[in-house]
Amino acid sequence: MNQRYLVIDIAKCHDCNNCFMACKDEHVDNNWPGYTAAQPRHGHRWVNIERRERGQYSRNDVAYLPMTCQHCQETPCMQDGSGAVSRRADGIVMIDMEKAKGNKELAKTCPYGAIYWNEELGVAQKCTMCAHLLDDKEWKPGLPRCVHSCPTGAMTYYNMDPAEFEKLAKEEGLAAYREELGTKPNVLYKNLHKYTKNFIAAGVLVNEDCFENATVALKKGSAVLATQKTNFFGDFKFDGLENGEYVVEVSAAGKEASMKVQIDNESKNLGFIKLTSSLVQSPVS
Repeated sequence: MNQRYLVIDIAKCHDCNNCFMACKDEHVDNNWPGYTAAQPRHGHRWVNIERRERGQYSRNDVAYLPMTCQHCQETPCMQDGSGAVSRRADGIVMIDMEKAKGNKELAKTCPYGAIYWNEELGVAQKCTMCAHLLDDKEWKPGLPRCVHSCPTGAMTYYNMDPAEFEKLAKEEGLAAYREELGTKPNVLYKNLHKYTKNFIAAGVLVNEDCFENATVALKKGSAVLATQKTNFFGDFKFDGLENGEYVVEVSAAGKEASMKVQIDNESKNLGFIKLTSSLVQSPVS
């Protein structure tokens, strides 16, 4: 049977919060019998936009990660034993509003923090992927409201065979957020490295001028991981880096520089690397 998936491209999310507001519009003051009760006006973020800044001025960036229920295949929330949570044949994870009554601990079972407690109704709630709309043949867009409202195309919905989606995931470089949890979610991310990993960036100066097309190599141990040419402004950037020690080697106009860079959960702006001789240079800000 086909499964329902969400794919979120970190590179395209601008934190406009249209998805968040569309979710509110669909669920606040609206009960969807058999699916979920009305979402409270305040406190719940069934689409929660998480934010991370990387680097240091002037080589820094920010990434936004829309977090919904991940609709996991290995669902931690189902393990609470109450039977209040189930996974539909199409992959959407649902909370039974009657069975979940009074079970406040259920809201604590999600490692992604995607389940919220409705104090007024005394029930745990979360994103349903707008299952009530997807099941409605008259809903012409055929999309969850968050996807339908996204202006940049950061959110994409798929209803397809799992084998075909797995092929797509490999081709597009899709990844699960916090894959180490082993939950096998039906929500995957593109360009996730912009949120979870780090970069090394700098500018290259030769005789105090920005140098275009300098050759820059990134090494770990004796292995060359990547090479780049500096742009018009003399800048380079190696992204998607894990923690560890790296070596950056720069060659331009017959001059060279080499330096060690340690990544510990923080991206590094090395400032400007000045090449004035064949000696090893240190980066300067």
